[in-house]
Amino acid sequence: MEILQEKLKTLPDSAGVYLMKDSRGKIIYVGKAVVLKNRVRQYFQANKNHGAKVKAMVAKIADFETIVTASEVEALILECNLIKKYRPRYNISLKDDKSYPYLKLTLAEDFPRIVLTRRVVHDGSRYFGPYTSGLAVKETLLLLQKIFPLRTCRTFSKRPCLEFHIKRCLAPCAEKISRENYMQFVNAAEKFLEGRTAQVEREISNQMTEAAEKLNFEAAARLRDILTAIRKVTEKQKIVTDTGDVDAIGLARLDGETCAQIFFVREGKVTGRESFLLSGATDEDDAQTVTEFIKQYYSRAQISAAEILLPVALAQDDLKILSKWLGAKLIEPKRGVKRSLVEMATQNAEKFLAEESARRQIKNAQTIGAVEELKKFLNLPRIPRRMECFDISHIQGAETVASMVVFENGSPDKKSYRRYKIHSTEGKPDDFLSMREVICRRYEKIPEESLPDLIVIDGGIGQLNSALEIIRGAGHKVPVVGLAKQFELIFVEGTPVPIELPHDSQALKLMQRIRDEAHRFAITYHRKLRRTRNLKSELDSVSGIGAKRRAALFEKFGTLTKIKSATVEELAAVPSMNKTAAEALGKFFEAQEK
Repeated sequence: MEILQEKLKTLPDSAGVYLMKDSRGKIIYVGKAVVLKNRVRQYFQANKNHGAKVKAMVAKIADFETIVTASEVEALILECNLIKKYRPRYNISLKDDKSYPYLKLTLAEDFPRIVLTRRVVHDGSRYFGPYTSGLAVKETLLLLQKIFPLRTCRTFSKRPCLEFHIKRCLAPCAEKISRENYMQFVNAAEKFLEGRTAQVEREISNQMTEAAEKLNFEAAARLRDILTAIRKVTEKQKIVTDTGDVDAIGLARLDGETCAQIFFVREGKVTGRESFLLSGATDEDDAQTVTEFIKQYYSRAQISAAEILLPVALAQDDLKILSKWLGAKLIEPKRGVKRSLVEMATQNAEKFLAEESARRQIKNAQTIGAVEELKKFLNLPRIPRRMECFDISHIQGAETVASMVVFENGSPDKKSYRRYKIHSTEGKPDDFLSMREVICRRYEKIPEESLPDLIVIDGGIGQLNSALEIIRGAGHKVPVVGLAKQFELIFVEGTPVPIELPHDSQALKLMQRIRDEAHRFAITYHRKLRRTRNLKSELDSVSGIGAKRRAALFEKFGTLTKIKSATVEELAAVPSMNKTAAEALGKFFEAQEK
């Protein structure tokens, strides 16, 4: 504490950022200040009426660091970047913000593409987002690809691909369109992503008329189809009024969770909305929460609105800095259409939280609730928090494999999945012997503390007994059950009559999920081995194609069909391949087709 008191005396009288650290040197809070000396000292004043969150944080502060900036706006930008980098425990932040998807318009390329990404880098591209729903952003990307026929390939080939023939690409790779004309579509897609659909409609309509006047009817027809598709989309957008371009923010709280929702209004229409769950906002008031959300969100997103509509009034100092930083007007509307927009955003934030709460309850019933039910139905000594399930897959004994999937507290733990290639039964189908081998490899030398709470064998009494012989022989007392496919019966050690779980129970559904997941994982591995074997046998007679090149080709293209359809240039570009080997492979496939 003496060190802190000495450092407080040397605080600068200027704007900047401060970083609070705990005894291990970990950054637990990042903040900005107009005057560092005044702001940082407030945390350590005994007469200050701090909230519970601040008191808890101050109790853990062992050191702090300050960074002086030239202005308040620079301090705000640096604060946002440091919060994003360190994700301090006591800062308000967007939940799971590292995984939010963006749409990226690759403007640095000669012929730009629109791609989905989760990383924002300064590469000359333009990023739209962040989006909270991965499914929604994929649907948006598919819609854009249908409306604007921009290229989707990463590398150019000299001949048009299927996308061109189904009118999903303009084929700049084959010089079917000039860069100047291609960029017209790129600019239209960019404005569409900004929500300026009316402007896009006008520009495309003008281009269509111009193409028709020049008797370029093919280009005019293509533009007509694009215009029709855009109008179908914009018909679904709600007309608001002549509010200009605004972002309306709503805020809601429920059961300790906080949600901020943004409505995007462009050219008088609601063009989209996004919901964000906030962590660390429980003990903060609404004004501070909205302030922190604006900093967190707009440090990741490009703002194109002239106004940001707020649900609460912000502190004047924060309002001034944020307005200067964003170049937009921030207001709390009291009445009229703008107030209605904020209320609509707030109502949707409340609805989002209510749905999230219902989803959590359902998920808890399917996971924690299900394992608790399973303990009761199977009379287990403890709740089966960790379950390991095994399945065998083969075709008449060929490429026999086994899978092990792991569920923790009723949910898949995919990092712990394992797959096994069975050696003892190659060429002859024997599920019992295969199960003995995989169980032996898994449990024969495993320490007691690493055992799961329940082992599930996909099969009936025969498979169960094969597994029990190994497990009990190794001295393990862990419960083991078998799940038969036909009637969903559970076989338990030492009990001749199987257990039939209630058909509407979450316990049965959990057992079905883990069994199906084990089956899926085994089948996937089995198919991979079969593809590799088929590829190997097909290419064995090709001169210059050995094991390493076969593996590289399969890694790149995935299937033999795709390898056959690749050009010589594409084949030669594969690691470890060269032009001579690629030409030999091409001639081999040509000879097969004759």
